[in-house]
Amino acid sequence: MRILGINALFHDPAVALVVDGHVVAAAEEERFSRRKHGKRPVPFSAWELPELAAAWALEHAGLAPEDLDAVAYSFDPRLARPAHEQGLDDPWDHLRLTYAEHAPGFLAAALPGLDPGNVRFVPHHVAHAASAALAAPVREDASVLVLDGRGEAVSHLAGRYSGGQLEVLASQALPHSLGLLYEDVTDHLGFLRSSDEYKVMAMASYGKPRFLRELREAVYPTGDGGFRTDPLDWASLAKRLGEGEPWTQDHADLAASVQRRLEEVLLELVGWLHARTGDSTLTMAGGVALNCVANTRIAAEGPFRRVWVQPAAGDAGTALGGALHLAAAAGEHLAPMPGADLGRGWTDEEIEAWLRTARVPYSRPADLADAVAEVLADNGVVAWFQGRSEFGPRALGHRSLLAHPGYATNLERMNDVKGREQFRPVAPMVLADRARDIFSRGPVPSPYMLFVHDVDPAWRQRLPAVVHVDGTARIQSVDRDDEPLVARLLARFEARTGLPVVINTSLNTSARPMVDDPRDALECFGSAPVDALAIGPFLVQRSRWP
Repeated sequence: MRILGINALFHDPAVALVVDGHVVAAAEEERFSRRKHGKRPVPFSAWELPELAAAWALEHAGLAPEDLDAVAYSFDPRLARPAHEQGLDDPWDHLRLTYAEHAPGFLAAALPGLDPGNVRFVPHHVAHAASAALAAPVREDASVLVLDGRGEAVSHLAGRYSGGQLEVLASQALPHSLGLLYEDVTDHLGFLRSSDEYKVMAMASYGKPRFLRELREAVYPTGDGGFRTDPLDWASLAKRLGEGEPWTQDHADLAASVQRRLEEVLLELVGWLHARTGDSTLTMAGGVALNCVANTRIAAEGPFRRVWVQPAAGDAGTALGGALHLAAAAGEHLAPMPGADLGRGWTDEEIEAWLRTARVPYSRPADLADAVAEVLADNGVVAWFQGRSEFGPRALGHRSLLAHPGYATNLERMNDVKGREQFRPVAPMVLADRARDIFSRGPVPSPYMLFVHDVDPAWRQRLPAVVHVDGTARIQSVDRDDEPLVARLLARFEARTGLPVVINTSLNTSARPMVDDPRDALECFGSAPVDALAIGPFLVQRSRWP
């Protein structure tokens, strides 16, 4: 079967294409439209069909819209209720529901030839669950936990997959939502809701959880697999924090308190789920599953032997899950997700044509990895554009900015390059077979940057740029077979510096989506203080520009 998955309701519009049980393409619309998270002015901030991404995915697979057997839309308006009936303050919700109801017609208009009768509504949290359990590399029965802001009428799903079929064991009705709580704190701290929650997680490391008593009174599990998030007195908190003031220690303390309470509640939910399933493996999805600090506590302190988090765990991943859900329902044999590099790729000839059009001097080194390692060893910053782009929010060695981790000033330097807050950490990339020499506590392998790891004290002074204020790092482990070019780069960098680690952060600047195509890469390189661009087999070095 040929099944196209679509996410196009709350945020992060995306597509995924599953053919005969294999994931062949997945991409977010922002990489094509250049609007981060699909954001537009309210009320049109989320209702963006991923038309460009869908057209690319079909072209990539050599398909036309009429060739599709089904289209999965990862929201079922038949399960939804008006926001005010669910205790939510969302004046545009009625338009959102109307939009969803008419999605088959919108999709048929966007993809001429598509039969609107082939569009199937998949419940939002079922799509999340399928994106985790059905895409996981472990081919066995597994528990699944989904937590995000909201779906049709719930914010959470706990269940179990057996033989490709989902048994729902618990869900939490709105308005109670751990995801919405975290969004509220994100907004309260002055960040962008449904976008900047990871900044709160980073800020939390600078604070102490001194608001934990208030959070424990308002946010608590109910013992039946669910939880409550009672309203917080934001007006009182605002006075204590100094509303409108620059970030202070109080703001970091609030972030730390919310982060700690989230971790505590998640551990209780995970314990409840394991007591009912007895499974060895827990799979996770939903926006909350992108909280790598909480994921690490679940892996280290929870009862499951293995924890796997789908790399596009946010709403973009529901496009993948919706397609996999329909494939499983049709009896298809599903292959594990092959990796996160499911987006666009470019031939060497296409890349060279872009370089010639841009009229920039470039070379084709005999050993690109060694040439880039030399630039990095000389403390240069390198824009790295290789292979197919990543699906999800993390740069994983395909659309990355790379730098030397041995200079403490490179943390500030990289944040300046990207134009972002200085409390934000940057991540280390390390060979999987070297990771345990340096990093502990978090699981290894960790190919998707979804866990944090303690940095061995002996290495902290040697790798100061990638060690967060709390002594941790969010690593990407690199498998030599899966990523041979990146693996060689790491090996050649270690040969020059004695350090088996390179800084890896996403190839973009503030408020811009991650670079996706060669033009994006050239624009970013031309406007940011970056020393070299490794794009396909070619190397552009600023020192060689006229």
